[in-house]
Amino acid sequence: MIQKSKILQELPPQFFAHLVQQVNQKIAEGQDVINLGQGNPDQPTPSGIIETLQQAVENPLNHKYSQFRGNQFFKQAAADFYLEHYGVTLDPETEIAVMGGSKIGLVELPLALLNPGDRLLLPDPGYPDYLSGVVLAQIEKELLPLLPENGYLPDYETVDKEKLEQAKLLFLNYPNNPTGAQATSEFFDQTVSFAKEHEIAVVHDFAYGALGTNEEAPVSFLQSSGAKEVGVELYTLSKTYNMAGWRIAFAAGNAEIIEAINIIQDHLFVGLFPALQEAGAYALKSNEKVDELVALYNRRRKAFVEAAAQIGWQAYPSTGAFYAWMPVPKGYTSRSFAEFLLNEVAVAVAPGNGFGDGGEGYVRVGLLVEEERLQEAIARIATLNLTF
Repeated sequence: MIQKSKILQELPPQFFAHLVQQVNQKIAEGQDVINLGQGNPDQPTPSGIIETLQQAVENPLNHKYSQFRGNQFFKQAAADFYLEHYGVTLDPETEIAVMGGSKIGLVELPLALLNPGDRLLLPDPGYPDYLSGVVLAQIEKELLPLLPENGYLPDYETVDKEKLEQAKLLFLNYPNNPTGAQATSEFFDQTVSFAKEHEIAVVHDFAYGALGTNEEAPVSFLQSSGAKEVGVELYTLSKTYNMAGWRIAFAAGNAEIIEAINIIQDHLFVGLFPALQEAGAYALKSNEKVDELVALYNRRRKAFVEAAAQIGWQAYPSTGAFYAWMPVPKGYTSRSFAEFLLNEVAVAVAPGNGFGDGGEGYVRVGLLVEEERLQEAIARIATLNLTF
């Protein structure tokens, strides 16, 4: 009998897969589910990106094996993007690594930088797939509580000193999933000092880097002085350009970490299909429809938050990503409330404890349906006469 390896058996269950299964079951039963539990962009990829891919696919030169470490033109486009939008200068050959989606980098980096028994500092609540890298690399984790009273930023002064000595890597994610909280330049400056003092490498997951407001645009970690000395930032095209299924991303920053990513990818992959890289380079250069997309999410946020407030349901005042972070009513846990909404009014939300114990007491609402559907979801919830 063939058995799974011990490592595979230790991997956490895929949180989002279970959520999708529950929603699909209700839809199969004929219910009109308003799915606010997903994190999948609902808008189409801009037409210029699609046309670029179509033309690139027809080029026979793109049908050969890809270059191991990505094509120069894509890495140059990534470096130009950072200079234009964040004022950060990057060497495209030594400070950019091409990845087939940022999740790959997040799981690879513990394998590339840590030894079994080393410790990774993780945000709580945080993206569930960070835990996959912990198991695969056979390392230890230390959770950093993210609290609303601190703007969902970690307080480095509270980290256990003994465990801090074992820490070699820190993951951060702003704008934050699941809370939508944003980081400040001052916080990233503090992070650089913290990393230097304790000799900890930093990985900033900048998946929602384009999604803020006109008043509060997201800040890049690499904009802080000395950031490239201690860490990298992972940027995905999934959210900025509605390219979630295309699986295109890059890491930017510290040359030693970039080389570590490249080495592990030399062994795990060949490279990203060059036609995809051409489309990605076009996206980074054109920034097609990004302003429209940001405005759309902010209209949806306003519509949902205002409708929720009318029934006494007050959102955490987030300004980033495309989520609303909502407290559960008294008498419910995150999971029981999410199940109650799905069963009673066919509204799907993501329970906050799926993102760690620090998410207990909240649910995550994805602003990934039209405004009318968001308002309808609140109207359905209003019929339950809950006390928030």
